[in-house]
Amino acid sequence: MAKIMIVEDEPAIADLLAVNLQLVGHSAVCCDNGELLMEMLNTSRPDLILLDVMLPGKDGFTLMKELKPLDIPVIFLTAKDRMDDKITGLKLGADDYIVKPFVTIEVLTRIETVLKRCKKSSSTFELNNLEINFDEHSVRMDGIPVELTVKEFSLLEVLVKNKNIALSRERLLEMIWGYDFPGETRTVDVHIQKLRKKLNLEDNIKTIFKVGYRLEVKP
Repeated sequence: MAKIMIVEDEPAIADLLAVNLQLVGHSAVCCDNGELLMEMLNTSRPDLILLDVMLPGKDGFTLMKELKPLDIPVIFLTAKDRMDDKITGLKLGADDYIVKPFVTIEVLTRIETVLKRCKKSSSTFELNNLEINFDEHSVRMDGIPVELTVKEFSLLEVLVKNKNIALSRERLLEMIWGYDFPGETRTVDVHIQKLRKKLNLEDNIKTIFKVGYRLEVKP
């Protein structure tokens, strides 16, 4: 997957992001100082940077001007929630702007979106005897194609991109069927059962009591 650099001076937030990024298969490097960031980039080049605005050393907006020529995707993750701050960040060249407090799964989803747009995210994923190709929207079991509906594949993709993270039925319903979907969360249960049966994932797609589901993948 991708190497993500977290530029954040609040240890609790940096640690939370790092743990969740590692759970879904990314690697994470943390930096708590704007001056130190540019030094670190001389020896290690990440695939994406999560950048706070209010930092010791150099603030995020100043850093963005220096980062832009490096062509590294940047997502601002900041408490500065004024519209003019967001506009400033995006005009400076950031790929996205997320306001604190944030929901972790939203950050992970936006990271995947930016990585995919910048072609930094892997288009394939292997699990057991399965090979999933996200660009082709295809799944093969032991090399043999398996037919999935559009919604089944979308559900599988969300589970893979958020592997080892528990997702509520309500959240899955919103992400795949949309906020205005008139159906009930039972729709998610039915599609989960179909995925388990078609792909032999009974041992991997875990039911989380009173919550929802998690795709369990060993590191």
